[in-house]
Formats: sequence, C-alpha cells, structure tokens
Amino acid sequence: MDPNHNLFFVAFLVLCLAANGVSGYATVSGTVFCDQCKDGERSLFDFPVSGVKISVTCPDGNGQVYIAREEITNWLGGYVMRFDGTPDLSNCYAQVSDNGAQQDSTSCSIASGPPQKLKLLFGFWGIESFVVDPLLAQPLQPLSSCPKPPPNPVMPPPPVTLPPQFKFPPLPPTPQAPVILPPPVPVNIPPPTTSPPQFKLPPLPPFPPIPFAETSACSHQLWIRPEYRCYWRVIGPDTKVAVAFGLIAGRIYGTDMTVREALDGRGEAHKTLLREATTALLNSYNSLGFPYSSIAVITQTNMALLGNSQHDILMTAIRFIKANSGTCKFTICK
Repeated sequence: MDPNHNLFFVAFLVLCLAANGVSGYATVSGTVFCDQCKDGERSLFDFPVSGVKISVTCPDGNGQVYIAREEITNWLGGYVMRFDGTPDLSNCYAQVSDNGAQQDSTSCSIASGPPQKLKLLFGFWGIESFVVDPLLAQPLQPLSSCPKPPPNPVMPPPPVTLPPQFKFPPLPPTPQAPVILPPPVPVNIPPPTTSPPQFKLPPLPPFPPIPFAETSACSHQLWIRPEYRCYWRVIGPDTKVAVAFGLIAGRIYGTDMTVREALDGRGEAHKTLLREATTALLNSYNSLGFPYSSIAVITQTNMALLGNSQHDILMTAIRFIKANSGTCKFTICK
C-alpha cells in the first residue's frame, strides 16, 4: 500500500466528521504505578494500581488553581478524562489525590511524587489529545522484600582546637639507634607449573538490533514484512486478539482472530481501529519513547469498543494512525 494512503484516509475521516458537525473536545490519559518500595522512583517492584483518584488542576484567569476534573484509575491502572468543548489545558497538571480515608498497610493510595504537566500529543479540528507521564502512589509501609537503604555513615568527632595562646613545649630529640639488618636468607624459587588448557565458551549467535531505548514508530505495512520478524517480542503473530486486548475485543472480533490477521484489516471502522491499535501495541512494546504505553493502547481501544460509537471508534483510530506515522528505526534482522 502507498505510504500516502494513511494521509488520504485521515483526511477523509476528518472531512466526514466535519460534515456530521462533530464538536471539539480534549482527552487526557495516563497511568498510575504503585511505588511499593516508597523510594519515589519506578522500579521492578512497581505495578499499575487501580482505584486511585486522579485530579487535573488548572489556573484560572486570576492565577488561582482549581480542580478541573477527577477520575478513578481502572483495573489496568490507567485513566482517561474527557473535556467537552475547547478548554485551554496547556498549563494544567495531573496528580494523585489524597482521599483522606484510613487505609491498611498494603493498599496503595497515598500520593507520591510531583504533579506531572499535561503534554499535547496532537490537536486538529478542535480535538486535542494530552498524555501524562506516569504518576506514583504509595502504601503506608514499604514492601518487605524491597532493598534496604544504606545506613547513615558515622561521622568522626571534630578535632579539638586549642586556644592560639597555648603552645606545647618542644620535645627533646630522640637518640637514633643503629639499625642492624639480618643476613639475607636464600629463597628457593619453585619451577614454573604448567597451567591446564583454558576452556573457552563458543561464541554466542548475534542478537537482533534492540532500539528499545530509541523513539520508534512503524506502520502496519512494516510490521507484516518477514525481514522484521525479530522485533515481535511480547506478542507473536499467532497471538489471539482476545489475549492481547482482553475479553471485550474477543467478543467483537471473535476468539480465533490473530494479531497478524488484525494487521490486514481495512475498509470498515472496527477493522481499521483494530489494525492501528495492534500496530500501536507492537510499537509500545518495541520502543520506550512511543507516545502511548501498552496499557494506554489497550484501555483506549476497549473504551471505544464499549461505547460502540462510530465517532469514538474513528477518533481513536485517527489518534493511533498519528502515533504510528513517526520515524521507524527497523533494520533487517540477521
């Protein structure tokens, strides 16, 4: 397919939405992680947490800060807020709200870490999409298996400083005794020993290139090419759509469809959404700098399918097409 086909498709969808009188709105999405070790950073022990209240605060015309919207994270730890109209969210922040309720030591609902500013992903025709860097929540007590911080070093006491007018009397010189060296002792050097032959491991096969730390966004046409098969990591071509996206997607698309078959979908809103959502999911697993995390891709896809609105399905597909149209860092697998 011509690479310009996606641009024509996006323009066609935008014209259709404009003809139907679609009003503008803005969405804000992100994820909350449980900081189990209470170190203020994301680590291997942290996981997405559900049931946490998130608030978006914005300044008004007088410089006063007010809460624009609150939302609770879903079972995947993600949240999506929608603001109808065309609000100015460029100076707004998202943060974990403290609900003031008594929690047990294992629940993770205490606010931690600084608020995160909303980042504009894209905006056109009065429709804007913002993303938020991961937020942190903490339990009352850290996890027992977390590494312990090093103890504070014991500093030595400061030296005693004598007054400037006090001086010790000079010590008398110590007489030097002659030093008599012992006679040299002959040393028998043993003959050199023969070391056994060194065992060498066979060389490891070359690994495929790993652009995980680089920002990479590849289209569905590139993901289906066999020379890039080594970039399929978390999910494979034979993984079922119901396994990759959950029961809601399995009910819409069936339990037998694979993610490889989903990349061939076209000509209909549900098929286009699944194709671009699958491409975005593969890009999120492959690149740390992709605009959407894997949890955000799954969450927004299921929300569009639950609403069963042609408008929401088309707009979600457009957002994924925009994210998948970046720079692809693929190299041919060896």
